[in-house]
Order: sequence, then C-alpha cells, then structure tokens
Amino acid sequence: MLRRMTAGPTAVTCPYRTTAQPTGHQPCSDQSSARRNLSDPVANVPAMDFRLELVQVPVSDVDRAKAFYTEKAGFVADHDHRVNDEIRFVQLTPPGSAASIAIGTGLGAAMSPGSQQGLQLVVNDIEAARVELAGRGVEVSDVQRFPWGYFVFFSDLDGNSWAVQEIPPRE
Repeated sequence: MLRRMTAGPTAVTCPYRTTAQPTGHQPCSDQSSARRNLSDPVANVPAMDFRLELVQVPVSDVDRAKAFYTEKAGFVADHDHRVNDEIRFVQLTPPGSAASIAIGTGLGAAMSPGSQQGLQLVVNDIEAARVELAGRGVEVSDVQRFPWGYFVFFSDLDGNSWAVQEIPPRE
C-alpha cells in the first residue's frame, strides 16, 4: 500500500507504509531499515508483516479427512508427522495458495470436528472450479451469483464448510 504523509521536513513514500523522516535520511534504502522505521502508531499499522498461513480445521478421522482434502478437494499434502502416539500434524495446501490448513490429533485447539465454518478459497473461474470439485466427487453447490462475487459451497466429511469465490471484474 502506498501512502504519502507530509509531516516533518521530508515526505517519504515507501512500498509498505510511510512516515516522515529527518532531512538527509535515505528512506527505504533496504527492507530491514524500512520496516524498522515505518511503524505508524497513529493508524495502528505495525512495521511487521503478519501473514495468515495456517488455519486449523478440526476433524474426527485424520486419515479420512486427509484423503478427502487431497483426493477430492485437490489439496497438496505438505506434511504428515507423528510426534508421538498423541500428536499428529498434517498440513494441506490448496493449489496456488500461500495459506494451508492443519488437521491432526493433539494439536491443542478445543474445537469440535465440523465446527470450522466459512473458510474461503478464491479462484479465477468459478465454473471451472465447480466442474473440477464435482468431477473429483465433492458435493458442491450450484454457482450462486451476487454483486460481490460468484460462489460455490461445499463441506468436508465432518461438516467444516468452505466457500469458493470468483471476484467479479470491477466496472
């Protein structure tokens, strides 16, 4: 996000956030110094990036859920690690996504299987996404069209719900 502020002697525009810098300072010369100097407490914008990359999805049967997500939903199995008899961590990533889901046992979250609702994937072509999911055996809704996007919906075997959205072009 680019933002221009003019407080102080020199206005600075940087790729992350902007803030006034003293005259003579070389703003945004490297990312580490740019990040240290770009916290904006007034706008409550920290200099640190906080990326959501892993969401826990509670399931009743890890092997069954892993098979659903890899074979039917098309996710990639990144990790399947048994720490001990009580803890198993499985990380699955939708194709093209920077974020993954975690399923397993003993992961610490007090969530009931099927209680994760409203997870959302975004695609470029909702019709093609629906055809692919249905072709893999997922019970997926018909395409629903709203002014804010086109959607299909499905749930995993435990009832965790997913929305798949195509964002319409802006007019």
